[in-house]
Amino acid sequence: MALIITDECINCDVCEPECPNEAIYQGDSIYEIDPNRCTECVGHFDAPQCQQVCPVDCIPLDPAFMETEEQLMEKYEKLIAVA
Repeated sequence: MALIITDECINCDVCEPECPNEAIYQGDSIYEIDPNRCTECVGHFDAPQCQQVCPVDCIPLDPAFMETEEQLMEKYEKLIAVA
């Protein structure tokens, strides 16, 4: 699954630089996550880095983007192949 940033986001700017896939960006009113780039840090870290640094715990799993660990790894491999 990809992650999503909820309306509780306080725009503290700590999550964006932590994302190894550059999936987090400033939206109209809060930060947002591109589900096509989010791998929950699979391939990079053992846990999603944005969740680790978020001071308000506003980055849950996005139920609209159900993915297995294997699918996340495939997405990671495609992303690093492009880079």
